[in-house]
Amino acid sequence: MSTTGKVWHALYTRPRWEKKVLKYLQEEGIEAFLPLRKSLKQWSDRKKWVEEPLFRSYVFVHIVPSEYYKALNIVGAVRYVVFEGKAAVIPDRQIQMVKDLLALEVELEVTDETLLPGERVVIRYGPLKDVEGEMVEFRSKSVIALRIDHISGTILVSVPSNYVKRK
Repeated sequence: MSTTGKVWHALYTRPRWEKKVLKYLQEEGIEAFLPLRKSLKQWSDRKKWVEEPLFRSYVFVHIVPSEYYKALNIVGAVRYVVFEGKAAVIPDRQIQMVKDLLALEVELEVTDETLLPGERVVIRYGPLKDVEGEMVEFRSKSVIALRIDHISGTILVSVPSNYVKRK
């Protein structure tokens, strides 16, 4: 990877500021990605579909090293997710995987729970065919957990157990 090329970083934001930070980043000409999912919210008088961040308090930025502080100085941005003292680089393929999963409109859930390591599996059928993940039992359902490096969360996708095979 070139030191002058663009790379993805996870930018930690103030709580519930993800959409504002995304807007400010885009106004500054910084390429940013905020994965959103639709969920049905219940109020006392009504139900409403709302778009909420898939990863709370995170916005992904695609920047060159010279834009590092420009993105960090955006109102609402707190810090970069760091690994070994440096801003963690999120591989392009993982950002693309999240985009692909969102485009499929499958049921996604992000959890902060630490999942015990399990068997690596590949999905054999359906819209997620050939996607690799880790098989776990979660809330009495068989699900595929697709891990995203450097983020304190895991994407959980509900898949029938007969759709997967050992890798």
